[in-house]
Amino acid sequence: MKRREVTVSELMSTALITVKVSDTITEAHAEMELGVVRHLPVIDDRRRLVGVLSDRDVQRAIAGKKAHRVSEIMVSDMTTIEPEAPAHAAVTLMLEQQIGSVLVIDDAGTLVGVVTQTDYLELARRALLGLSLERS
Repeated sequence: MKRREVTVSELMSTALITVKVSDTITEAHAEMELGVVRHLPVIDDRRRLVGVLSDRDVQRAIAGKKAHRVSEIMVSDMTTIEPEAPAHAAVTLMLEQQIGSVLVIDDAGTLVGVVTQTDYLELARRALLGLSLERS
């Protein structure tokens, strides 16, 4: 019997903390600390993904005191995947590009989720324990 393929949408987190391009570096830093996250998706007014901000970028900007807005330091060349993609495709991207997460967008470019190393660790834990791979 063939096992059903797990999709990105089954693993991704949808309760996202995001920032806008017009937000300040200080606001982005506060969101990172409050949410205990290392990366923040940057969205426009229509929730379309336009960039990503890392904690390293924010720390450098704070130390250098040159940048003031998210738009000045965000990275617009991001790795993304569709929610219907097989979960193994996202983890392959993460391993090949040595990144900790992949942003999930729909056909319109709207941010719908993020899949992270932690999501895959939880999947591995369930598999090793012989538990259902379905999220509870």
